[in-house]
Amino acid sequence: MSGNTGTPGATVTGRVLAVLGAFDEHHRSLSLTSIARRAGLPLSTAHRMVAELVSLGALAPDPGASGGRDYVIGRRIWDIGLLAPVQTPLREAASPFLHDLYAATLATVHLAVRDGDEVLYVERLRGRASVEIVSTVGSSLPLYSTGVGKVLLAHAPAAVVDRVLGRLEPVTAHTITDPAVLRAELARVRRDDVATTNQEMSLGGASIAVPVRRHGEVVAAIGVVVPTLQRDRGRMVTALQVAARGIGRQL
Repeated sequence: MSGNTGTPGATVTGRVLAVLGAFDEHHRSLSLTSIARRAGLPLSTAHRMVAELVSLGALAPDPGASGGRDYVIGRRIWDIGLLAPVQTPLREAASPFLHDLYAATLATVHLAVRDGDEVLYVERLRGRASVEIVSTVGSSLPLYSTGVGKVLLAHAPAAVVDRVLGRLEPVTAHTITDPAVLRAELARVRRDDVATTNQEMSLGGASIAVPVRRHGEVVAAIGVVVPTLQRDRGRMVTALQVAARGIGRQL
C-alpha cells in the first residue's frame, strides 16, 4: 500500500491508509521522514497526519527509540483489528490441533486459505528451528512457491490455476517457473494429498502441507516449515494429516 497514494487527487482516506501501510513486519518503527517516503506523501502532509493519528491512538511514539522521535502502530489499531472476522471460525476450530502439531514437530506451523491468486496466512506458530520464515499472520504469498499454497492451488478452479501458471516469477533459484513442471506437480498433490517445497520460498527452508476438508471440499491447508525434508518426513506427514482431519471434523 505504501507509495501508492502520493498522486494528485488521492483521498484523505487513501493517505491515512498509506501512512498506516508504511509499517510492516520489517518496519515496525519509523521516523516521520521514513513514513513520508514509504507512504509517498509530502513531509508536511505526513507530519499533519501522523500528529492526528497519534492523538487518536492509531499511532504512538516509539518508547524504545533513541536519538529522535520514531513512531509505531498504536493500541487502537490493534483493538480494531481484533474485530475483523478474518476466518475466525476456522482459526478457532484449528487452534488446538495446530498447537498439538507444533508440540509434535517443534516446527513452524501454518494455517492458510486461498485469497484470489495468493495464499493468505491466517495463523502461524513459530518453530524453534533456525529456518527463515517470511510469512506472517495476515500476509499473502505466491501460491506456487509455498507448501500450503500448492495444496490450495492444486484444488483451485481451473481459471485460477491458468492465471497463476501464466505469471510464474522466481522467488529463489529453486522456485518452479516452468508451467508444465508445476502443473504435473499439482497433479501429484491431488493424487497424494501432500505438497512439498524445497527452498522455493526461502533459501534453507523446506515445507510439507496437506489439505483441510469440510464436507469433502478443500477449504484450507496446514503445513510445517523445516530445514530439510530428509528427516522425519513420514512422521510429519502423519501428524499433519491427523491435525487436518481433526480440524475438518470441527468444521
